[in-house]
Amino acid sequence: MEPKKRPKIIIDAENAILGRLASYAVKQSLLGKEIAIVNAEKAIILGTEQSIMETYKIRRARGGSGLRGPFFPTTSERILKRTIRGMLTYKKGRGAEAFERIKAYNGIPKEFEEAPKIKSGKGGKGVTLKRVSQLLRGGLQWSEKN
Repeated sequence: MEPKKRPKIIIDAENAILGRLASYAVKQSLLGKEIAIVNAEKAIILGTEQSIMETYKIRRARGGSGLRGPFFPTTSERILKRTIRGMLTYKKGRGAEAFERIKAYNGIPKEFEEAPKIKSGKGGKGVTLKRVSQLLRGGLQWSEKN
């Protein structure tokens, strides 16, 4: 017996606002649809760079010395997945199943290049997930304006 095919939604995260993108993906996943989010590194978090980075540095430092959690991701697609996870009851049945139906990718994988994508968001002033990821990993210098 062949498993049921679920409808697949491919979302292009370029210039999409992170929270709105995540809530849409959660809603569709709870309805039983498979979700693939491409270009995750191009999603935008609205606000000033300083306030965003303070928030994410606090989240990152919360884990302490690294021996015990919580562990906060530093790659852009994992930050997106963590945001989505925060909107679900991921430890219980329905939320865990919905979370498994969502996949996030940096760039566009070959299997999704020709597929039609949902363009999301107008963008705005903010910071991309790629920049947040680079700053959390220490790849770039953070310009603190005091």
